[in-house]
Amino acid sequence: MKLEHYPLLKQINFPKDLKNYSQSQLPIICEELRQFLLNSVSRSSGHLASGLGVIELTVALHYVYDTPFDQLIWDVGHQAYPHKILTGRRDKMLTIRQKNGLHPFPWREESEYDVLSTGHSSTSISAALGMAVAEQSKSSDRKVVCVIGDGALTAGMAFEALNHAGHLKPDMLVIVNDNDMSISQNVGGLNQHLAQILSSQTYASIRRNGKKVLSGIPPVRQFLKKTEEHLKNLITPTNLFAELGFNYLGPVDGHNIDTLVNTLTQLRQLKGPQLLHIVTQKGKGYPPAEKNPVLWHGVPKFDPSEGKFNKAINSNPTYSEVFGDWLCQIAQHDKRLIAITPAMGEGSGMVKFAERYPEQFYDVAIAEQHAVTFAAGLAINGKKPVVAIYSTFLQRAYDQLIHDVALQNLPVLFAIDRAGIVGSDGPTHQGVFDISFLRCIPNLIIMTPSNANECRDMLYTGYQHNGPAVIRYPRGEAAEGELQPMQCIEIGKSKLIRQGQAIAILNFGCLLNEVLISAETLNATVINMRFVKPLDEEAILAITKDHQILVTVEENVIQGGAGSAVNEFILTKKLKCDMLNIGLPDAFIQQGNQVEIRDDLGLSAEKITRKIKNFIRQ
Repeated sequence: MKLEHYPLLKQINFPKDLKNYSQSQLPIICEELRQFLLNSVSRSSGHLASGLGVIELTVALHYVYDTPFDQLIWDVGHQAYPHKILTGRRDKMLTIRQKNGLHPFPWREESEYDVLSTGHSSTSISAALGMAVAEQSKSSDRKVVCVIGDGALTAGMAFEALNHAGHLKPDMLVIVNDNDMSISQNVGGLNQHLAQILSSQTYASIRRNGKKVLSGIPPVRQFLKKTEEHLKNLITPTNLFAELGFNYLGPVDGHNIDTLVNTLTQLRQLKGPQLLHIVTQKGKGYPPAEKNPVLWHGVPKFDPSEGKFNKAINSNPTYSEVFGDWLCQIAQHDKRLIAITPAMGEGSGMVKFAERYPEQFYDVAIAEQHAVTFAAGLAINGKKPVVAIYSTFLQRAYDQLIHDVALQNLPVLFAIDRAGIVGSDGPTHQGVFDISFLRCIPNLIIMTPSNANECRDMLYTGYQHNGPAVIRYPRGEAAEGELQPMQCIEIGKSKLIRQGQAIAILNFGCLLNEVLISAETLNATVINMRFVKPLDEEAILAITKDHQILVTVEENVIQGGAGSAVNEFILTKKLKCDMLNIGLPDAFIQQGNQVEIRDDLGLSAEKITRKIKNFIRQ
């Protein structure tokens, strides 16, 4: 991109350069920054609408505060692109989310301006509190600021942190970016209670009729006025955050740069926990994104002048689409089905289901722990809950999965999307640990489909099972031809795909096609294991009788994964064969597209073949 189109922005390499301009020039800088962001994301792909909504806030924060000495935390990080542009990474923005490029979220190793590496929501206030308390003990003049969206504020962790901060009372500022739009539509009483109560007919009727009946009594008239003020204060954000121990200010216009600079300048001088409530518009300044911020939240490459982008045409349905269609098919015949998502309905393929069966659909907001225990309660009283959740987000509800579902052996089905290599969202979103942290849990059945039909069959099998079950499937296309009628699979039963000699490859999940290509080269036997738990022990016993080498392949970390389960069984039975586990390394996996990452980590057909040949030579 030609920087001459951005005469002021091209002079801003770091926040200190921003301070060379007068406050009256800041609106021009904001406009240049907004256009630069739009043009860069249109060429690189990535998160757009969130960043467009915080242009003025980002400029104001870096103008008023002395970053990086003053510490600035962006919750989640979808909104952090303008921050990256102003903090030395402007000229690298076209590499964002790409292999060896800029990280998609704030990342400590990338910049000293990124105080906290983020990717999962609602962590900013807790981290900011810890930093503020640490600085308080040093008696330093460092300021700590965190920006959290109204969507992220639906998570219980955010309120735990607010409650603790109000008790400790350190110097810190929490900025609530209220754009009334998380990735999925915000839900919850907190988000709606103020507007509902103040505009409700009941409130208006009580207010009107109560005054009419009692206004003739002079002492009561004054009492009513004070009571009305008290009731109104009781339900406003001012009182809510004041009760938690914060000094609340707002709401203020988050797109008025003068207001923001003046307000932040005053707040920087105040002691104790402060909360600034700003109101912004997601997608601000780009009409298509303003009209449909969900669609423009994360975008592929597009032409900004056209204001639209073409979705990739897939020859096969995605696993998310397979899951969404399966939900609709089951709901036609079973009213007990309840589908639950923690604010990822669009990503999990549930939009069509939510429209057709709204009474059987619950988006619980960014509350993974609640989602799992809510499902447990539904199951106890005879419903058939299905929890749709990303692999990395399930990590946030681990105790609930163990204590509230598995321990009580409740029939809850977990549809785990984005399992394995996710790609461009980087280490925070790669779903590479779930097999390892799930297979140690008693009562849990774990299934790994290799195509669309198998995914449907496993969902149906897990749904019919009278206990907890997990189906983990990857992001992207589900390789398959014509869909077949669903059928239950025998629990723990594998499937022989190819008969070979000497070498047997046990496949777990989405890499079956790569395994088959490798097997042709090696003349190896291929077994599609399908179940991580329980293992098909009979098949393993049989295969070790006439094969000298067993190879396991999975898109999960090797430590504690499906291959480890096979190793444990082999050792327990004292079977004689050589074992090779192929999977993901003991390292966090950086961003890049799925094909690149799989090849780099040895999960392409060519690399699988090479690993097996090297193992034989050794």
